[in-house]
Amino acid sequence: MIKYVFFDLDGTIIDSCEGVTNAVAYSLKKFNIPIKSRESLKSFIGPPLVDSYMQYCSFDRERALKVVETYREYYREIGIFEFKVYDGIKELLQNLRQRGLKLFIATSKPEVFAKQILNKAGLEGEFKGIFGATLDSSRVHKTDVISYALDSLSLNDTAEAIMVGDTCFDVLGAKSLGMSSVGVTYGYGDIDELNSSAPDYIVNTPLEILEIL
Repeated sequence: MIKYVFFDLDGTIIDSCEGVTNAVAYSLKKFNIPIKSRESLKSFIGPPLVDSYMQYCSFDRERALKVVETYREYYREIGIFEFKVYDGIKELLQNLRQRGLKLFIATSKPEVFAKQILNKAGLEGEFKGIFGATLDSSRVHKTDVISYALDSLSLNDTAEAIMVGDTCFDVLGAKSLGMSSVGVTYGYGDIDELNSSAPDYIVNTPLEILEIL
């Protein structure tokens, strides 16, 4: 029986497209790097930023880390608040809590930013814990974040836990730790990649998650 539900943040709880893509555009302009298209910047939503810059710009890790610092010049002041909560999320979280499930966030976004966002959205109180990446990128990949969350909670029976997210990283991270998973199609993950990672369930709206849990 599922008792613990872990949610990704970007592309699952919130639509952070405006803030993330504005911050990426700001950073690329600072480094005189041409933008392929505004649409292409959506690939930065969800995965670790360092990995996204390395792939998008063909950077090595050292240079990607420097660009991430520039990204955060915009993001920590403006971009962090450029988001919308997906329709149905508040009702979903309240319903799950009323059923006695314990809810958590597991995100590749820096933990300090995740807490600010959820506080701004009025959702912080819905979660028993908010677990995210470190600012120095020493903990950034989803498997590491989920593992950090499980260790912090002393949660050993992962059969009682499920991960909800919009990317293959959420699904594969959950699988590597013995958790089941729900893939959501309303976020920004690549749908083909999400399907190929074979989540246990796939939903098209937040409220469909209730039918599973």
